[in-house]
Amino acid sequence: MPQDPAERRVVVTGPPRRTGRPPGYYYRPRTEIDEQTTLGHTYVRSLMRTQLRAALTVFAVLVLLVGPLPLLFAALPGARRLEWAVLGFALYAPLVLLARWYVRRAERNERDFVRLVEDR
Repeated sequence: MPQDPAERRVVVTGPPRRTGRPPGYYYRPRTEIDEQTTLGHTYVRSLMRTQLRAALTVFAVLVLLVGPLPLLFAALPGARRLEWAVLGFALYAPLVLLARWYVRRAERNERDFVRLVEDR
């Protein structure tokens, strides 16, 4: 039975009040990063902060390891062979170990970041 036009109700709609995710939406931090949202920016900034922390740690150790060498060499005049031995051999192994530690740390940071972004 059709209703009388005078009795018909008018529904006025406005903008939706809820701004939730659509049903069936799967939260993906990768999407947040790709869309450059505030949350995605926070994820990337945290990765950069951990990488910077590792780099500054390596730099501090390097300064403490290599920085005093000119003072040592100045205190021992005429010890040219000692200078070459320290610079050529004694310093090489710690530098290689420091570089290896940094690369492993950086890769671990990236792996943890990927696990954080992909697992949810």
